[in-house]
Amino acid sequence: MIAIDAQEIHVEFPIYGQRSRSLRNLIVPKSWRMRRTFSPGALGGAIAAELSGKTVIKAIDGLSFSLHEGDRVGIIGHNGAGKTTLLRTLAGIYEPARGRLSVSGTVTPMFSLSDGMDQDATGYENIVLRGVVLGFSTKLIAKHMDDIAEFSELGDYLDMPVRTYSTGMFVRLGFAIATALDPEILIMDEMIGAGDAKFLNRAQARLERMIERTQILVVATHGADILRTWCNKAMLLNQGKLLHFGSVDEALVRYEKLARETA
Repeated sequence: MIAIDAQEIHVEFPIYGQRSRSLRNLIVPKSWRMRRTFSPGALGGAIAAELSGKTVIKAIDGLSFSLHEGDRVGIIGHNGAGKTTLLRTLAGIYEPARGRLSVSGTVTPMFSLSDGMDQDATGYENIVLRGVVLGFSTKLIAKHMDDIAEFSELGDYLDMPVRTYSTGMFVRLGFAIATALDPEILIMDEMIGAGDAKFLNRAQARLERMIERTQILVVATHGADILRTWCNKAMLLNQGKLLHFGSVDEALVRYEKLARETA
């Protein structure tokens, strides 16, 4: 069964700087240094200063939730609320400092169309490189090679290094690769743009088909339209904490109220 289960997960980033080497820290005994936690304001996670003098950013602070097959979850919250950190934790890029995260199924992170691409490699070579980065076998990539080539409409340019491509050509190739395969768990930071207007309609339809084939979708977004169109559940994050998980409409109402309160 494809599923994600998170129980009280915490993700923290230590901050090393002049503060830890200051004259005050050399003179004042450790026993006099108080542990304290405070909020930096409307943006970002809580900042904690520990007895050791180490400062940490609490990017994710005790999140618990479960996702199952058929879930289409949108994550909303102001900048610095922890959306991208949560996505990268689900993708295995960050490891929780505390708590338990269990993921059953293959995770395909889609944060950028260029991850894994080599400017000096040909288009065909980059199809393989990018596919491997997305977590697919070379055998499966080879199976979809013709489909990717046809959809990109790059023709003979696929035999040329991608450094010779225009920006639009590069986006076409990256998009064609990213949307060709069938991810079990798809993790996205905003919806992927598809380049020039001529390509947009075909790209939108292809993205829709890929999302329909995905068993679990988790997408971070600021767009209410994306939430209502693609998602059957929503998470509202604030300073690394989960304020709501459930109804999309309720999440949007609470998000708007939070925005007014912190304006």
